[in-house]
Parts: sequence; structure tokens; C-alpha cells
Amino acid sequence: MDTRLSINGGCRLDDWGVIRASGADAAKFLQGQLSNDVISLPVERARLAGFCSAKGRLQASFVIWRESAGDGFLLACSASLLAPTLKRLSMFVLRAQCRLSDASGEVALWGVAGDAAATLSGGAPAWERHEHGALTAIRLPDAAATTRCLVAAPARVDIGLPPGGSLSLATWRWLEVRSGIVTIEAATVDRFVPQMINYELVGGVDFQKGCYPGQEVVARSQYRGTTKRRTFLFDCDAPIRAGQDVYASSAHEPTGTVASAAPDPSGQGASALVEVRLAALGEGELHLGSVDGPPLRQGALPYPVPLEAEAAA
Repeated sequence: MDTRLSINGGCRLDDWGVIRASGADAAKFLQGQLSNDVISLPVERARLAGFCSAKGRLQASFVIWRESAGDGFLLACSASLLAPTLKRLSMFVLRAQCRLSDASGEVALWGVAGDAAATLSGGAPAWERHEHGALTAIRLPDAAATTRCLVAAPARVDIGLPPGGSLSLATWRWLEVRSGIVTIEAATVDRFVPQMINYELVGGVDFQKGCYPGQEVVARSQYRGTTKRRTFLFDCDAPIRAGQDVYASSAHEPTGTVASAAPDPSGQGASALVEVRLAALGEGELHLGSVDGPPLRQGALPYPVPLEAEAAA
């Protein structure tokens, strides 16, 4: 249900954290670990990227951008994964001149939507960034006809939202779901190859950048047409949480997994991004939790998803 609510304001994203990578080899190190091109990332842009296991399964996802001064990068990710992700990445630093640290105590993240986000982004396209004094505003893809920005600010700085400009974290998370972009969190670690959650469709994978953990698996899925699972938007009258199983009416085994979910800000049900077997889309109604669980109603993603060639592969 796209309620098209009038959403304007911002909220502190306490469910996100920030990793800092700095040092002469920071760009080279991240280039060898993430699914997107870091070396070519200009200072005026940000990118979506995944961190995969050797089997190509996503361990974390990031919004990444260069720090305004020095040779560092900031990587925003789910707070539920920050500590284990930082530990795992640190295992691969070895002799590289790269320092990884938890910067969440120094850098606060805010989600800003509506007119306030349009002002901060200056009408820029998605993934461009603007500096406003101590603030960094990254324009995110729109969701539910609403402009969105991710704002990074020093932890104790007031970002100066207009009067009445408060936004609940639940509403921000609903906008994240409606954007069609999955954020990997603790409940979904090691569940998805990037294509299963449409990451190559939303700019999260660069197939020309060279090696990173799981790169061969990700490339094989892309070029051999072996992606049999994709993520779609669904609405439900019942609460939904990430990691829940989804069943087709005609099946007794799970046919999909909830990748992201949030309650609808209208107070009527919830929206979710659900990773599902393509073949299951033609096997009758999908249900949450069991074959007789609450039914899911498919909505429209803000970008096209290839179906025919992959379903036949």
C-alpha cells in the first residue's frame, strides 16, 4: 500500500553505525573487499556496496563515501552488524596501510525526507553529496514519491531541521523499504547473493572492478543467467520482520525470505522487500510464515526487475 503520505522532516538513525577506513592504502584495501568500485569514487558522490563471503553471500551492506579531508572513507551500515563486520574486515588488512575503526561515536547519521531533504540535496540526482558546513548530505533514491537524504554530522551537532520537522524512525524505515533497496542486518546475514536482492539493479555491484570475496559467484550468477531468485515489494495486513520465511499456497517448503520490513506509517499493516523464487510468483498467493499465514500483496518497485530470461534459464 503506497499511502502517499506527506512526509517531511528527519530522525536520528540509531539503527545505523559508521566504520571509518583511513590510511594510504584505504581505497586499495576497500577495492579488494567490496562489490563496488571504491578507487574511482569521486568525493562528490557516494555509492552502495556489499561485503560478501567467499560463497558470494552478503555479510553486510554499506553506503560509502570519501571524507572531505584526508585519505579516509566512511561506511554506513546496520548497527546490528557493525562490530562483527569491523572484526571480519580487520582480518584482511594484514600489511596494508589502512586503519579501520568504529566512528559511530563521532559521526551521527540522520534520515531526512520531503522538503527538508530537497533543500539539503539541492535537487541533485541520487547518490550525489553536498556539504553544508559540518554536514554531509547524500541524496538517496526517492521512495513513495518522497525525496530522501542521508545526512552525516558530528555527533553533537544539531542539523537544524525546520519546526515540526520530526520524523519517526519507523516511517524512515518504511521509506527505505519502499525505495526497493535492502539493507543487510543481523537477521539476514549470509542469506543472499547480491542479485537476489537486486543489488546490481540499484548500483551496488560493479562487474568491471576486479576481484573481491565472492566475486566469482556473483559474476557467474550474472553472466550464466543462474539468478532464479529476486526481491519484490509486498504489503501485508500483519506485522512483518526481516528474516521471516514466506510460503506459496501450493508449497510446504519456504519459497522466500523477508529481506527488509517496516510498519506502514498510516497504521495499516506493513511493507516488506521479499526475496522469492521467480517460479513461485506463478504458484498462487504468497503467505507470511506458513502456507496459511497472512497473505502478501505484491506492490510496484521503483525500478524494473528482469523476469523472463532468468525464469527460463
